Amino acid sequence: MIQAADFVKALQLTTIVPSTTTEWDIKSAELNRPGLQFVGFYEYFAYERPQLIGKVEMTYLESLDSKARRERLKKFLDYDLPCVIICRGMQAPDELITLAKKRNIAVYSTSMVTTRFTVNAINYLNRCLAPRVTRHGVLVDVYGVGILITGDSGVGKSEAALELVKRGHQLVADDVVDICRVSDNRLTGEAPEMVRHFMEIRGIGIIDIRSMYGIGSVIVSKSIDLVIHMENWKEGKEYDRLGLTEESVSILGVKVPMQIMPVKPGRNIAIIIEVAARNLRLKRMGYNAAHEMDRRLTEIIQRGGQQSEDAVPSEDRFDDFEE
Repeated sequence: MIQAADFVKALQLTTIVPSTTTEWDIKSAELNRPGLQFVGFYEYFAYERPQLIGKVEMTYLESLDSKARRERLKKFLDYDLPCVIICRGMQAPDELITLAKKRNIAVYSTSMVTTRFTVNAINYLNRCLAPRVTRHGVLVDVYGVGILITGDSGVGKSEAALELVKRGHQLVADDVVDICRVSDNRLTGEAPEMVRHFMEIRGIGIIDIRSMYGIGSVIVSKSIDLVIHMENWKEGKEYDRLGLTEESVSILGVKVPMQIMPVKPGRNIAIIIEVAARNLRLKRMGYNAAHEMDRRLTEIIQRGGQQSEDAVPSEDRFDDFEE
């Protein structure tokens, strides 16, 4: 469900005809331009979407006489439309205003051109209709990389995030992260409004990161590019020391790279997380340190084998020796 008031506020619309409907049952992040409907074609009419009237549709309506315009608009507004939006700040026809009031259908106006408004509206509807899930963890922005830190309670997630903030990075959410799938391969995370910019530190309590470290220490939302799972160091467990194998975790159907971070006294987790962020950026640019080392090792082995072959005397050398 889309809240009408939020839709109007987010897209900065001007209300021409108010409606008592407070929410719309919109299931698709798309709009409909009713040019074909105005000429009488109503097959496959997406009436459940917001109806957008641009320059083309308005020019056609203005070309009709008042009686014909009223007939076309009456048939159009007989459907249960969420709302009608007029772009470019154009004036709504009197027939549209009168019929919309009778049908309790909201009519809005925007000064934006049709294409730009369409992009903004689709982006807004995508955010509202995107699948969402809540996860326990901490989300931080490190060198432009969104890192979701997970792990059991008390493992040190908030302390690591606090150290990162102190080093100049930004906090997105602590303890509770609302995750939204904005596209087929992209996730964004943010904090619930009630706990936004707050952090819980055991032994101290709740602290306000924005008030303590400044507005530059926090950010409202961030894409999730890497998951770092913190766990207490387990003796005997084999941890990845080369980085040749890449693990991932699926969140809302999107695969996100994941690294397991063993925690033990003496390890500076914040610095390691910084290195992980830099390393991920290098990988996205096409450079993988582990693969580069593997390539060098392979070349050394191959050269060593070639040198061994060169060290073996040839048949001609044996013949010279016999002479």
